[in-house]
Amino acid sequence: MDTLDSMRMFVRVVEAGSFTKAASLSSVSTPQMSRAITDLESRLHTRLLHRTTRHMSLTEAGERYLQHCEQILAQVDLAEAEAAGTGGQPSGKLRVHGTTSFGQHYLAPLIARYNKRFPDVLIELVLAQRVPDMVEEGFDVSVVVARELADSALVSQRIGSVYTVLCASPQYLAKHGTPLRLADLHKHTCLQLVLPDVPLGRWHFEGADEPVFRHASPTPLTVNVAEALAEAISEGMGIGPLPISVALPAMRDGSLVRVLPEHHLRANNVYALYASRRYLDAKIKTFVEFLREQVPVSLAAQDRELAAFGQGLIHEPQSI
Repeated sequence: MDTLDSMRMFVRVVEAGSFTKAASLSSVSTPQMSRAITDLESRLHTRLLHRTTRHMSLTEAGERYLQHCEQILAQVDLAEAEAAGTGGQPSGKLRVHGTTSFGQHYLAPLIARYNKRFPDVLIELVLAQRVPDMVEEGFDVSVVVARELADSALVSQRIGSVYTVLCASPQYLAKHGTPLRLADLHKHTCLQLVLPDVPLGRWHFEGADEPVFRHASPTPLTVNVAEALAEAISEGMGIGPLPISVALPAMRDGSLVRVLPEHHLRANNVYALYASRRYLDAKIKTFVEFLREQVPVSLAAQDRELAAFGQGLIHEPQSI
């Protein structure tokens, strides 16, 4: 019998007031209960109970030991209840990694909505372009944007796909002209957005006759954060690819316009990664399910708005 079982037996004997009652409550025989306490006293090298044929009482050592047992067993019961409750109501700290732009424009608003549904979950969101070592760095969920995933032991859930569009400032287009075909891009200054799975110096387009555009001349700007690239484009530095979530706000206020609107760059998948399917903690399970439910809705809404720009249903502000 291990120490915790012996402690429980001892507490039960004291609470019941006799070995016989304690044995009945524990579904063991009275001799088994008596032997368990005797073994415990032998291991502790002290007497815990004064025993006679009619009476039982705690020794001074037994009183001190009882207090410790009650405290220890209460903590064990609490720990077991919390662990078992991981399949129920989500609570506790959830550490989430997200790639920078996707995390800023999608994860942060969705986390606010998730928190309203599950207020007992405390979320730490870390944004970075690189994919972390989840186990080593202590992340529960990682949300990454990638064409495909490298082999790993992590569980992955595809929760959507995103793509980028080409943008320029009205001032740049007024000065250098508007490209009408992909081949016209060779006449323009093209800025480069660097992402982990995007080849440097090449733009891959979906469904185009010439799907790969190669930069013939060096680009004056290479940057790894879309929001920074958007600022450079809005200053008239050139044409560059932006995720829809970054392009739309600037298109709304007229600081950027979409170039070659019939084309967009090859889509990337959005994945939620976590360590294991087995005994999945409630906060991880509900968070991933929430992302699978809400991310496609957010992406579809932005696709509709982008299409409305292309159909002239949304009038872009006139540049001055």
